[in-house]
Amino acid sequence: MTMPRLAASLLSLILLAGVALPGVVLAQQQVIAVRSAEFDDRDPVDFGRNGPDRYPVHGIDVARYQGTVDWHAAARAGVNFAFIKATEGGDLLDSEFAQNWLMSGRAGVLRGAYHFYYFCTDAETQAKWFIRNVPRQKGALPPVLDMEWNHLSPTCQKRPSGSVVRSEMKIFLDMLHRHYGQRPVVYTTPQFYKDAGLHRLTQEEFWLRSVARPLDQVYPGQRWSFWQYSGTGVVPGLKGDVDLNAFAGSRQAWAQWVGLRQQ
Repeated sequence: MTMPRLAASLLSLILLAGVALPGVVLAQQQVIAVRSAEFDDRDPVDFGRNGPDRYPVHGIDVARYQGTVDWHAAARAGVNFAFIKATEGGDLLDSEFAQNWLMSGRAGVLRGAYHFYYFCTDAETQAKWFIRNVPRQKGALPPVLDMEWNHLSPTCQKRPSGSVVRSEMKIFLDMLHRHYGQRPVVYTTPQFYKDAGLHRLTQEEFWLRSVARPLDQVYPGQRWSFWQYSGTGVVPGLKGDVDLNAFAGSRQAWAQWVGLRQQ
């Protein structure tokens, strides 16, 4: 497909969804759903026929560990979306969040913020901390609640039961839903998903990590919207490894999802 035809196609999908991509100039619209050869994985896994390459829409997630990001270069390389770490627990703010939030928006990258849950602080306090630090901004993707065991935490080794975890999650998710006007996405890992019985959360939307096997093998029967398929991504504009993610659908499905899930 030639670039002008591609641009027209993508613009038609945006119009179909009934939304505009915030801050995206025409040049960025032309490449927003196309990964360049430089959008790569230095240690790829052969997932077979159900691998991430079957999905055309890819993005990244970042935190302070990535340092300063050239978001314009990332957008040109085919980063369609980014989930940016904002907060952790009830008192930690990622030092790069404000810069990443501002500059990714200026580059036309659709972005949402995520919170890393801390099991030694109550859910209400953590939700208030996230709300205090993450703007309620039109065009943002839904917030994300990152649920995983933190084996390296020097201050909290608590592992609540699945019922307690799910109860705390509901408090957090409900508070953010009321504030931002859209339901957060739940990110999780294979072990945490199993330990906490997250398959019981049938009404929630999931972003699932699996960097060694296809999702249908790791989370059988679980519906999902995003797949974190690699922690060894190589993307222009970022130094070192970055997490790679795929959206569960076609370009048209992506445009429709954005239209439904943006504010």
